[in-house]
Amino acid sequence: MSQHPPLVCRFDQCTKSDIALVGGKCASLGELINAGIRVPPGFAVTTEGYSRFIDEAGISDDIFALLKDLKQDDIEAQDRASDRIRELIEAAAFSIELEDEIAEHYRSLSNHCSRPAVPVAVRSSATAEDLPGASFAGQQDTFLWVRGVDDVLAHTRKCFSSLFTARAIAYRIRNGFDHKDVAISVGIQKMANSHAAGVMFTINPANGDNSMMLINSSFGFGEAVVSGEVTPDEFMVNKVSLDTVARTITRKEVAYVVDHENHTSKCIELPAERQKVQSILDDEVVELAKLGKTIEKHYGRAMDIEWAVDSDMPAGSNIFILQARPETVWNDRKPEPKSKPGASAMDHILSSILTGVKLGK
Repeated sequence: MSQHPPLVCRFDQCTKSDIALVGGKCASLGELINAGIRVPPGFAVTTEGYSRFIDEAGISDDIFALLKDLKQDDIEAQDRASDRIRELIEAAAFSIELEDEIAEHYRSLSNHCSRPAVPVAVRSSATAEDLPGASFAGQQDTFLWVRGVDDVLAHTRKCFSSLFTARAIAYRIRNGFDHKDVAISVGIQKMANSHAAGVMFTINPANGDNSMMLINSSFGFGEAVVSGEVTPDEFMVNKVSLDTVARTITRKEVAYVVDHENHTSKCIELPAERQKVQSILDDEVVELAKLGKTIEKHYGRAMDIEWAVDSDMPAGSNIFILQARPETVWNDRKPEPKSKPGASAMDHILSSILTGVKLGK
């Protein structure tokens, strides 16, 4: 990054060393792009942009005055402070400079995607998400299918204000974090029009076996999986040979798809004949596993990865990585490997023959 922190920057201008500037999510996306991983393009309103926003709007002193002397056990006072701070932020105006920067980056993104007013996800990316011992992830807001400069600006303010949800305020008080030490960036990223989406672990999350990878998948956007409304299809893949060694195809009764009238996602019931269909192709399972191996190699540790198959893109270039973070359960443990260290693809083939496992299709 340049000597003077930018107010806004593209994801491809960020790396994992820029967490202080663009938060954990955006830094991770930039790192993936620079590692050659296919990620939906976008840009970040930086923590410098956030700081300038609250200073230039004249609300910084008001915010921290409302937070001063809040007690850990006074939930009502925390709720009142949160409501007032969020009102202040969401009612404040952007400076002309910052508004122009955000608008210009959004126009450039729309041109890059060859779509006027390209639909985007507007995601909070807090600087404390990846601090050791801290669990800030998920405390701030994400908005999907946002279109147009005015809506991007409005939802950027909502993300700024989500730094001060009652939950986030209480968490910082309980764990001794100074409110002034936590800043926020906002990622604005092209929406992947997901035919299917899910998560991938570059380890078996049930037992820590690092010779295996687990891919979960369902139709539509990932919301149905995250919310628990759908039990996803499950593919256990051998990391060396890329064979699917176990698969479970579930009944998937609902999916989240785009509502083109309102530019939001909506839950629909899947036709009965589609509910038991495998949600991704075998070739896509292999492609995902390859991407997972590349990401794990880049980071040097087991990873928890969100992905989507974009129905707007041709096969072969339609799988996108939406987020990647270190897997949190097994990375610091030393599980017993289920395969011998250094096992080759031939070792796997021979052991499969000896145990009667069917290879390939």
